[in-house]
Amino acid sequence: MTDLDAAFSGTEEPTERLKLDLSALAAFMAEHVPDAGALESGRKFKGGQSNPTYLLRARGGDFVLRRKPPGELLRGAHAIDREYRAIAALHPEGFPVPRPFAYCGDESIIGSAFYICEHVAGRVVWDPLMPDEEPAKRAATYANAADWLARLHSLEPAQIGLGDFGRPSGYAARNLTLWSKQYRAAEMQHVPDMHWLMDALAERVPADAPTRLIHGDYGIYNIIFAADAPRALAVLDWEMATLGDPFVDLAHHLRPWWLPPAPGAPTLCGQDLAGTGIPAMNEQVERYLSHMGLGAVPDWDWYLAYAQFRFAAMVQGVLKRYADGTAANRTSTHTAKTVAQAAASARRVLEGAGG
Repeated sequence: MTDLDAAFSGTEEPTERLKLDLSALAAFMAEHVPDAGALESGRKFKGGQSNPTYLLRARGGDFVLRRKPPGELLRGAHAIDREYRAIAALHPEGFPVPRPFAYCGDESIIGSAFYICEHVAGRVVWDPLMPDEEPAKRAATYANAADWLARLHSLEPAQIGLGDFGRPSGYAARNLTLWSKQYRAAEMQHVPDMHWLMDALAERVPADAPTRLIHGDYGIYNIIFAADAPRALAVLDWEMATLGDPFVDLAHHLRPWWLPPAPGAPTLCGQDLAGTGIPAMNEQVERYLSHMGLGAVPDWDWYLAYAQFRFAAMVQGVLKRYADGTAANRTSTHTAKTVAQAAASARRVLEGAGG
């Protein structure tokens, strides 16, 4: 087990702020979750920085509860209602997501909105280097992740009941505006490269790509794989899912390859991957494009720079929640230095493309 596995795998007792009212929750489950039986415990998963997620043990089996953090939140963040709708639409299609049971928008039950789904047992790859695996298993794990991303982007949203899940065009520009606002709302110290990027990215927004259902944070760290095979059982964390530009999803999926090295945050960036079984970034892109029937991504440098900018904004949001005492996880591998490094990397990409 790696250090990241120890930090992010398993469960822990929630802090006082994040404890569940098990009596109220049991009454809700008795009405909305078939055959759950008596609720015995609710412990919080260590992993995840955004929406607190819990393992519920009941007489009828194990379940997962995912909730908004209590307290005042950034507008548009922690959209678990949309997350629930996405998995409810994808589950019947055979896409690997947990079986959804019930959504509850009544904040009086546990203090915030939540939903309950099945518990999927397996493994999560927290370390992208996968140091305990053989090359063949590493290669197959990354291939499986790319294949399912392409499958997601091949679905016609209207055909699975999600035709109104987002606006039909203008996603890249809107998303850039959103994350620029989110960053400014969470900013605690001035990072010049972030402000440069907000201007430079806005000046070069690509033309609209075909609108597809996108995940928003599709990485191998958000996939539960089978314990005995490199096979995805459940893609998690759909809070940012919407209709939008699939190439934004692809660029963010490549995070392990472009994430700047930092203590406690393993990355593929700068690593010699020869012989490891892990594909180079361009190979992962080529596998995805092959499944999509495409030869290349127009304006690829913009997408790659934007993914790094958005990641930096996400990290800043987590740091702000830590400062405010509302973070879902007590452990983070990222600091203010992560924000600055990611921003600098994004700027180099964009300037290298003619900036």
